[in-house]
Amino acid sequence: MPRLKPEILRDINSRNLGNTRDNFDSLPKLLNLSYQKTRRWPGVGFFKLLISFLAVVSLVFGSVTAPTLSILAANDEAVSDNERQVLEEELHRLEGQIDEYEDQIVNYQKQGKTLKNEIGNLDNNIKKINLQIKAIKLNMNQIDHKIGETEYQIDTTRQNIETNKKALSNTLLNLYQNESSSLIELFLKSSKISDFFNDLNDLTLLQNNLQGSIQKIADLQDRLEEEKSQLSIAKSDQETLKMYQETKKGDAEVIKSQKNNLLGVTKNQESKYQSLLQENKKKAAEIRSRIFKLLGGGELTFEEAFKFAKLASQSTGVDVAMILAVLDRESALGKNVGRCSYQKAMHPKRDTPAFLEIVAELKIDPNSVMVSCANSDGAYGGAMGPAQFIPSTWQLYKEGVAKVTGNDPPSPWNNADAFVATALYLKEAQNQCSNSYSNKTSQERCAAARYYAGGNWKRHLWTYGEATITKAIKFREDIELITG
Repeated sequence: MPRLKPEILRDINSRNLGNTRDNFDSLPKLLNLSYQKTRRWPGVGFFKLLISFLAVVSLVFGSVTAPTLSILAANDEAVSDNERQVLEEELHRLEGQIDEYEDQIVNYQKQGKTLKNEIGNLDNNIKKINLQIKAIKLNMNQIDHKIGETEYQIDTTRQNIETNKKALSNTLLNLYQNESSSLIELFLKSSKISDFFNDLNDLTLLQNNLQGSIQKIADLQDRLEEEKSQLSIAKSDQETLKMYQETKKGDAEVIKSQKNNLLGVTKNQESKYQSLLQENKKKAAEIRSRIFKLLGGGELTFEEAFKFAKLASQSTGVDVAMILAVLDRESALGKNVGRCSYQKAMHPKRDTPAFLEIVAELKIDPNSVMVSCANSDGAYGGAMGPAQFIPSTWQLYKEGVAKVTGNDPPSPWNNADAFVATALYLKEAQNQCSNSYSNKTSQERCAAARYYAGGNWKRHLWTYGEATITKAIKFREDIELITG
């Protein structure tokens, strides 16, 4: 079965997690973890004799003795566990508030989105009403123009009526004169018989034409008056419609103003909850940092990291600078250990069960620690602690880690355990790489690529692998300065 890989974290925020004590102090049988020189003080024998005498006295008289070192250590551990439990409870409370604030923010964002949509609809309605009012004004202008033309035609018709009235008067006068004369007189006045009949026909035709003209003029005047009346009614209707549309526009603008005010209130409330959310997230991050420190992790100075790496190197034979370079690439020496919850980041079948088993053994609230988020090289994250092992890989190495550090069970968030786990993985990877490369630098480059990508190490040989080698060279220079 292929070896699962620890994953690197690329998308995390830095947190200052403070320093932590040396977790290798519990392993005197495996490694010499003390850097203190042994000193002999005069009178040691006398003090030993005095202590023996006091012990005998206490046994004889039943005096209460002082707590032993083991009891003190147990008390310290109990205090640490109690403090961690209190912090986890506080973190749980803060996360509940964070969820509530996020829900409120989502609600206000939905309200804001709805209000924006409503305001957008009102804007569209107002624009539509403005166009309708513009169209009404154009219609009214056309009606005014038609009314003007009609009034002009009415004036012209009236002038025609006056002209025809004069012609009619003359005609009536002629008719009157002709009617007063007998046919014999008319006949005698005509020089020719044909003239007599022509005059008679002309009079008849003139009468008929005059009657027709009077009727047409009367009809035209009536039609124009009716058209003017209809145009006036149409204009009145348009004015009424214009007033109605302007009223609708005014109402829409009032509603829009109210919606804008409500939108402002909504944004203000959302901003307040955003502020509270960020404040609680900051507090939660600080609590997680303290929990991480209580678990034996936290950001390290180079000197502290060098001490851990040196001890891990002594138990595995892996170069100190390589251990430091890999851990610097993975978590900046314990500074960046993830910003995602296991529910969001981990492979649900491969890693989540293993993760829950790990935290259960360590008696850790699974929600109190963060893991790496997914990066561009994979669909899942979930790497834990400074070494950035995924849970399924950590399970393969935890027994080896426990044998070296004495921590049983070991913790991915403990600096001592993490350094040893990295060294054990690199040792195994270098052994595998020795089959392909004889040069030590090439083997280390290959081992670093395997640490990052497992079976896909060849794709990252000259990216992650080469960057790790470059960093290791820099660390070797720093180590020479420290060691002289």
